[in-house]
Amino acid sequence: MAEFSKCSCPQPNKWLKGKVIGSGSFGSIHLAMDKVTGGLFVLKSAESEAGLQCLENEVEILENSDSPHIVKFIGKDLSFEANGKRKLSLFLEYVIGGSLADVAEKFGGSLDEEVICLYTRGILQGLKYLHENGIVHCDLKCKNILLSTSGEIKLADFGCAKRIKDNKANDSTKSLSKSIGGTPLWMAPEILRNEELDFAVDTWSLGCTIIEMATGKTPWGGDICSNPLAAVLKISCSNEMPQFPSHFSDVGLDFLAKCLERDSKKRWKVEQLLDHPFVTKGSEKIKNLVKIDVASTPASVLDGRIFSEMDFSDDQLSSDEDESVTRFAFSKRRDPEFWITTTGGGKMDLESSESWINVRN
Repeated sequence: MAEFSKCSCPQPNKWLKGKVIGSGSFGSIHLAMDKVTGGLFVLKSAESEAGLQCLENEVEILENSDSPHIVKFIGKDLSFEANGKRKLSLFLEYVIGGSLADVAEKFGGSLDEEVICLYTRGILQGLKYLHENGIVHCDLKCKNILLSTSGEIKLADFGCAKRIKDNKANDSTKSLSKSIGGTPLWMAPEILRNEELDFAVDTWSLGCTIIEMATGKTPWGGDICSNPLAAVLKISCSNEMPQFPSHFSDVGLDFLAKCLERDSKKRWKVEQLLDHPFVTKGSEKIKNLVKIDVASTPASVLDGRIFSEMDFSDDQLSSDEDESVTRFAFSKRRDPEFWITTTGGGKMDLESSESWINVRN
């Protein structure tokens, strides 16, 4: 949001922690207030070692990021409990619109294709910035994409993100998939097969996210969650695809096919997708709306056009154990501290990255 472009880190002991507005395996998310300026921001905190690592990774990614399509990092605070235990807090921009998952839920559970086109372009612009800086998001889904009140898209939650290339040093892409995290139902097949991490994994997750926006459901449907390990095998090793929205246009279906190409080398890159008609038609509509607004703006308060087009009728005024182990993130929304491994019992949920499961090759 624009007001945070000038926001500085709150002074020590000069901010207030408000109510919980979210949670995860790392800890909790609170709304907070800067007592000096009165501004609102988001406070993410963690106390567990795993949570600290997650937030430290997010700090490393966000503190040097500068894009209107990436949630803004304001600052951090490291404190120590009486027992010497570390506690890390992140101060982040408060995006009042919430996540795309929240938005879809408030508008009937799913979104119109016309709106999805606009949001997809914003997501692609955020991914373009990340990829140009050698960063893979690794956990792209509606829950991790925020929307401002003006319709601006911002990518968030970089706890699983990986920097696979240092552009300054011209390093080659590094194989980091053994330590990758994410949400399996949105993850690319090659990552679930423990292959090399590449920018193409975000493109696959984008396709899954579009299906989520269009249907209000997980990209592989609800039945697959009943057997998580079978689901991972189905996504990683079969030739099956997530079911595309039946009501999508031919252009939309073609865009999804470019994202959800099982061969990562044939999968379209972000730059190519930004030129696809599915997203360019949305940008053209925005340009046309801007032209209309400019043309209809009255030159003065006496401009008769502004009154001639108004109708004041009453109707209108009414109102890692070894190198063969790959770690994947899974969720227990009701119990964010619930951890699962293949050697333990319990019901697993593939839909979020709030706890971990070890999957052996």
